[in-house]
Amino acid sequence: MSPAVDPLAATRQWVETFVVPRNVCPFAGREVARDSIRYVAVDAGEWEPALLALIAECERLDETPAIETTLLVLTSGLEAFDDYLDFLEVAEALLADQGFEGIYQLASFHPDYCFADAEPEDPANFTNRSPFPMLHLLREAGLEQALAHYPDPEAIPERNMAALREVGHEALAAGLARLRGQD
Repeated sequence: MSPAVDPLAATRQWVETFVVPRNVCPFAGREVARDSIRYVAVDAGEWEPALLALIAECERLDETPAIETTLLVLTSGLEAFDDYLDFLEVAEALLADQGFEGIYQLASFHPDYCFADAEPEDPANFTNRSPFPMLHLLREAGLEQALAHYPDPEAIPERNMAALREVGHEALAAGLARLRGQD
């Protein structure tokens, strides 16, 4: 990765040039237009401060209804996908322990994301690949409301996987590499 790459700018660009135009998340465009997405850089080299930052973001969302969602961009420390998955497991347990279960949920993204039943080169993995490791902190009430007004929300993952397979691994990997300053 190029040292000149700003993780927050790269993540915002990923949302605005990949997630929204490809409709990977059919609700993201509305939140981009409303400017209700908070982007926060967190160093995850030490887990405890990073986990405390996660809880602080839950508290911020509690206090700030105008923010619909937070993208915690993990700038260092979780480059290895297996380490990221271990961190994610602890983060989810902490949310439950701190009383945020049912209020917020985490969606997970990583540059090397690979579904358990997929090959690493499967373009479908790009539904959860982002320029940097990331935790997407979602308000469950907002998500439930959006899903209630969306036709056939259960089909979203399958539709995304099929669409990304049409694009192909090479093109998707090149786009992600550009965002990371690796082109």
